[in-house]
Amino acid sequence: MERLMQMLSDYNVLAAFWTTIQLTVYGAIGALVLGTIVAVMRVSPVAVFSRAAALWTNVILYTPLTLIAFFFAFGVLIKMNIRLLPEPPATLLDQHFAMGVVAIAVYHSSLVAEALRSGINTVPLGQAEAARALGLGFGQSLREVILPQAFRGAIAPLGSTLIALCKNTTVVATISVTEAAALMKSMIEFYSDLIVPIFVIMVTGFVILTLPLGMFFTWWSKRAAVLR
Repeated sequence: MERLMQMLSDYNVLAAFWTTIQLTVYGAIGALVLGTIVAVMRVSPVAVFSRAAALWTNVILYTPLTLIAFFFAFGVLIKMNIRLLPEPPATLLDQHFAMGVVAIAVYHSSLVAEALRSGINTVPLGQAEAARALGLGFGQSLREVILPQAFRGAIAPLGSTLIALCKNTTVVATISVTEAAALMKSMIEFYSDLIVPIFVIMVTGFVILTLPLGMFFTWWSKRAAVLR
């Protein structure tokens, strides 16, 4: 027990999980915005937009997140010397954090786009026809009629995507972002005799983060289904 307390005093577990939460929140916002744009392009009547969105979705969806994270951290940041944050006050670790957020957002934008496209497919065709009959253009129909219903129909898959995003934040440990997985690796390296308690601590932390999300989105999707 004394060694366990020593380890907890040496490592700031709460700070690591706070970094995980920040990655999740920022990455989710970016993925939602980018994924919505891709989904709109995917159903666009303009062939160029539709094909570009399909290409983006297929390429990103089948590319490992680790490769995307390495591309942004070492290709864009190091080789291209592109900075997302002003230096100073931002440090190199801050730049890696920002690139980690971008990588997470880009990867999960494909999942968000597919979830929204499935939600759009649940909207009855008559809704779009009625919107056109009222004189609404494609953009107005999407904004006023189709997307609100599509988001409602896609609550469950979007919730699953958010949970997956939260768990996938562990990948950015490979690009020097000190989140939960990176801390776990360091803890095991110096406290290998406490590998079971370390594992329990990390699992408990991720369960605390993801279980309420799953319960909330399950409740929300059922409530929204009643309101349809």
